[in-house]
Amino acid sequence: MAFDGIVTKAITSELQTLTGARIDKIYEPNKNDIVLGFYLNGMNYALNVCTSSQNYRIHLTTHSKPNPQNAPNFCMLLRKHLIGLRIKNIISANLERVITIEFEGFDEVDDIIIKKLIIELMGRHCNIVLVDENNIIIDSLRHISSDNILTRDIIPHVKYVYPSTDKLNFLDIIDFNDFKEKLQLNSENSSITQLSTQICKRFNGISKSFVNHVITTLHLENTAKVDDIILEKIYHFIHEIILCTDTLNLNFNTILDAKGNIKDYVLIKSTKNTQPFFLNFFIDDYYYKKESSEELKVYKNSISKLILDILKKYNHRLANINQKLKECENMDIYKLYGELITANLYKIPSNNTDTIQLENYYENNALITIPLDKRYSPSHNAKLFFKKYTKLKNALKIVGEQKQETLSDLEYIESVVYELETCNSIEDITNIFEEISESSIFKDKTDKYKEKKNPKVKKSKLTKNKYVKFNPIKYTIENYTFLVGRNNIENDYLTLKYAKKTDLWFHTKDIHGSHCILLLQNNTYPDENILQKCAQIAAYHSKAKNSSNVPVDICEVKYVKKPNGSKPGMVIYKNNKTLYVCPIGDVS
Repeated sequence: MAFDGIVTKAITSELQTLTGARIDKIYEPNKNDIVLGFYLNGMNYALNVCTSSQNYRIHLTTHSKPNPQNAPNFCMLLRKHLIGLRIKNIISANLERVITIEFEGFDEVDDIIIKKLIIELMGRHCNIVLVDENNIIIDSLRHISSDNILTRDIIPHVKYVYPSTDKLNFLDIIDFNDFKEKLQLNSENSSITQLSTQICKRFNGISKSFVNHVITTLHLENTAKVDDIILEKIYHFIHEIILCTDTLNLNFNTILDAKGNIKDYVLIKSTKNTQPFFLNFFIDDYYYKKESSEELKVYKNSISKLILDILKKYNHRLANINQKLKECENMDIYKLYGELITANLYKIPSNNTDTIQLENYYENNALITIPLDKRYSPSHNAKLFFKKYTKLKNALKIVGEQKQETLSDLEYIESVVYELETCNSIEDITNIFEEISESSIFKDKTDKYKEKKNPKVKKSKLTKNKYVKFNPIKYTIENYTFLVGRNNIENDYLTLKYAKKTDLWFHTKDIHGSHCILLLQNNTYPDENILQKCAQIAAYHSKAKNSSNVPVDICEVKYVKKPNGSKPGMVIYKNNKTLYVCPIGDVS
């Protein structure tokens, strides 16, 4: 359901409880959000105002947001004018998405001062405007001149004019007959599919999604044509919900997607809810999860594009290396040409030619045709053949080393791709970004992302070193603790620093996955059933999680070594045994 005039009216009705609260804090976490801190009757409240074109809203919040070190200009201005004042009234006009918060207080000489904060939640035209008692604009979050919106200016020192609309006010409707008359239905727009659009066009503050919900609730979606009986049912339903916004006899129904996550919400009539600010905090949680999901998706896609660009670059490099190695396969033929020409130089005519035929003493003097460069003599062609042979011979050694290095880099990049696919939080992605930022492979690409702020990371109690960000996935299997690393840096720390030499190390065989450690109790070796469960979890936290028979290697930690100069997460091991298991994420 959109944050329409009905939701705005309901939220504002709950906020009336804050009348008399003193404003003591103001923050501007980003260009779209303003957070106002209030104190009332020993309690602190935070009012979040979001002016994003997609997720515009106003509500109390319990979710903190990181703030910039230096407050923006508009935030400083609000602090100057509003800190210390008290809320006199909170008003939402009709079903408009415009909320006016009136503040009252005293200046330095104890004269009463009145300020108003006008919040306009109108899609891409969202704004927050501070005005004085005469409705003269002091300043606004966004300055708008008449060049942008012909009807009014939103700039300092201009009298504020409330936004106007050609739509009708549903609160002015007297009864059903009045509603029907003003709706102006005709034979062309009387179908149930067009009704939601028609109501939204005629009446202010009612969203199309809300009307569709009303139609679904009343089981009218399959109605062929709208008659007076159906229209009256819809009118009374909308009328009841709007009446409930004043009495707060409202609740929310949540609409879930296929994965069980909240996809949308709808207003429903309910008994008096005794929980204070119920609607406010529901909206707060709903949009917090929605924005977190959107932010995670955007951040994940940006880092994914960065990594995949590097992966493409290295695959192209490997293809070029393989092409050079293929050329080196023929290097011995150039040596042979040079030897045969040099050995037979005494009987080869000195004139330049395209080809010559000589006896190949390596193959029982069989004739061999040797291509020559006509621009040069046969003796000079022999020198060119030896030169090309030497060049390819040297290249074979260098390119061979480059191939091994490139294959190692590709293996590391693919492991990072796997890690990113399994990320479920901003913190996990940030940890991966920190990891690749320290790698020379990604250096050029990561420099432009350096300005991204890292979230605060809570230190795990499992960490031996308090300066290490370490928070592995933890399982408990029959009183044994089983730890799973979430990224390459954490894998290294888990295996090489945290685990004891006698603990057991698990990893999928020749498949990208997490390092897993089974912490042994008093060096007691677990039975086969526990090893099987641990191997199933290790297989689940790998690229082969959707396979049915995954090989998992097990060995003691003391047999796991990290080669000098190897990439994060890359190790070698010995004295291992292999179990073939079906991946399971939860074996409890």
